[in-house]
Amino acid sequence: MASLTFDTHQFVRKLRQQGFTEQQAEALAEALAEAQREAELLTRKDLQIELAPIRSDIQLIKWMLGLLLAGVLALVLKTFFP
Repeated sequence: MASLTFDTHQFVRKLRQQGFTEQQAEALAEALAEAQREAELLTRKDLQIELAPIRSDIQLIKWMLGLLLAGVLALVLKTFFP
């Protein structure tokens, strides 16, 4: 899984500039960092791995549909143009 970097010092500094107390800013930064550690992030690679079987199934369905349409077209042509 991927990790997300988070500069808590800069975050606390910005909160302090906006009027938060030191304790409030540190508590908020700590809560946000903890929430990010617990979150499961989905990367593009993870998504590609999960979608690979679906893509192969779609390819198979496309081939089957093509063959089915070719067979129907052959029957129609054989019926009207003997």
